[in-house]
Amino acid sequence: MTDTATRPAEPAIRPIRFVLNGAEREVAGVSPTTTLLDYLRGPERLTGTKEGCAEGDCGACTVLLCEHDGAGGLTRRSVNACIQFLPAMNGRAIETIEHIGRNGPTPLQTAMVENHASQCGFCTPGFVMQLHAGWLTGALTDRQSVKDAIAGNLCRCTGYGPIIEAGLEIADEPVPDTGAEDAALSARLAQLEGEGVFSYASDGHRWFSPTSVDELADTYAAHPDAVLVAGATDIGLWVTKQYRELPLLIDISHVRDLKVIEEAAGRVYFGAAITHREAREVLAGIHPDLGEMLRRFAGTQIRNAGTLGGNIANGSPIGDLPPCLIALGGRIFLRKGDDLRIVALEDFFIEYGKQDRAMGEFVAAIEVPRLADNQRFFAHKISKRFDSDISAVMAAFCLTFEASGEDVIVAEARLAFGGMAGVPKRAKAAEAKLVGRPFDADAAADAMAAMAEDFSPLTDMRASSEYRLKTAQNLLKRFQLELAGEASGRIAGMGPETLDMAPIGGAS
Repeated sequence: MTDTATRPAEPAIRPIRFVLNGAEREVAGVSPTTTLLDYLRGPERLTGTKEGCAEGDCGACTVLLCEHDGAGGLTRRSVNACIQFLPAMNGRAIETIEHIGRNGPTPLQTAMVENHASQCGFCTPGFVMQLHAGWLTGALTDRQSVKDAIAGNLCRCTGYGPIIEAGLEIADEPVPDTGAEDAALSARLAQLEGEGVFSYASDGHRWFSPTSVDELADTYAAHPDAVLVAGATDIGLWVTKQYRELPLLIDISHVRDLKVIEEAAGRVYFGAAITHREAREVLAGIHPDLGEMLRRFAGTQIRNAGTLGGNIANGSPIGDLPPCLIALGGRIFLRKGDDLRIVALEDFFIEYGKQDRAMGEFVAAIEVPRLADNQRFFAHKISKRFDSDISAVMAAFCLTFEASGEDVIVAEARLAFGGMAGVPKRAKAAEAKLVGRPFDADAAADAMAAMAEDFSPLTDMRASSEYRLKTAQNLLKRFQLELAGEASGRIAGMGPETLDMAPIGGAS
């Protein structure tokens, strides 16, 4: 582990440098926890970007965030300005509603007008920015994709129909070729970002943005009491809703080593700073249920900012992703200084608010096994609202089958839940009722009954204890019925000579 004698010198404090609507900005003297929204509406007087919820739910504050990719290219994504901290914008570019119509109305803005898609008008800038981002990134292809794109935007006047029509009208509009401009902006942003760890300070508060995992390890070792922040989709609310003082922050969103996806030997490795948007396609390739779960995971702007590592490290008992990764047998890589530790994800969560992570130790990567041919997977989210809602129950199951005599039996069962305990947790009593038996109605019934031994869920605003337990049981029954209904009656109640474990539903 890096010791004090070899630890790099503390980086010099610098101002925040970024591009706003095409013009460079250099900012100092504001608190590191100043949100991008407050800066835009305050010093910049760009009041087209609205504040609605101040927690990333309504989309009224949507802006376009551009950043260099380290290879001369440029990436664009929509984010909620209300929970993005201003120092995280160092070396990045922001475009607001005022910028996209600077040369006259765009096709989207024209379509919004012609479809009468603005009523009270408060939400309109956010919708325009979100659809604009979807158009630029090629995400708008049909009606459903338009609906998915704006799932993180709320219209209190219930004017979604005209907004969707406006989005459809521009879906086929050609995106202008901006290759030369993008390359120039990418180089400009790389220059503004600077080399090494970006360090900013004001009002007795400090911010660090390392750009490599070694810099992150050294910075965190030097400041183990710092709060790590990635997409700020959770920590942003500590400031906007809880008014917490955060005197020391380390931003991992610029660490390029943590923004990679690699595959080896049937396993996929995700850097901890990979966003949910970046992970979705790869996870959907492991099983479609994972892709569908992430389609419902918050809104587009949150998926564009929130990270896999952050979703795990915050230890939420109602996080949607951890139960899925636990069911698959996922592991995480924890780093402290030069030391690396591998932990089964299910063992990382100790109790509510407590994880197996030492001071100065951070989540560096997540390992997710691909499914074998003799495995079946299921994941389903139960919430009051389909889009952008917190789970009442999140269930994820993975069963491994083998031939035994004339039967196909469950060799291993992994049943994981969120919302059923103080941490994401396996139902081990229920699992024991399945192992060594065909996965038939009787086995499912016994496992469902055993769940009462595994869980005593809480009653809260989302669901009662009784509802949660019954729903968890019924989701296992649903899985059993789905497998029983597979083509040719595979798996349940058939002999080994027909043990065709070819992938079902896209599993691989």
